[in-house]
Amino acid sequence: MSGGELTASIELRVRFSEVDSMEVVWHGNYLHYFEEAREAFGRKYGIGYTDVKGQAHQVPVVHSEVAYKRPLRYGDEMRVEARFENSPAAKIIFHYSIFRLEDNALMATGKTIQVFTDFSGELQLVLPLFFEQWKAKWL
Repeated sequence: MSGGELTASIELRVRFSEVDSMEVVWHGNYLHYFEEAREAFGRKYGIGYTDVKGQAHQVPVVHSEVAYKRPLRYGDEMRVEARFENSPAAKIIFHYSIFRLEDNALMATGKTIQVFTDFSGELQLVLPLFFEQWKAKWL
């Protein structure tokens, strides 16, 4: 596979522990849903956290944003999609969309940015070779 848009998705159900007293998903849980989609992406394309760690790097999130369109509620089933944005910089950018399965309504959108560090936390300003090779394979 090459040249196309890289995406992955996962289906989840809102659990009771994720909602507030109004049975609406607490706003911070959307970042957990994004994380689930990022992990699905990593499994699909061979660039998960353990793959990165195996290359002596870490990828901490340094920026996140969420736009809440409609409230997810207890019991709702959703599809969380992660889309990779190619960047020449030494970072990984994902865009997210959350859709309620019942009616395919767009519930939220978001974005995260991750950077590369070594195990001591030193920021890597140059794209790591393994990530250049990964991009050459998939993009």
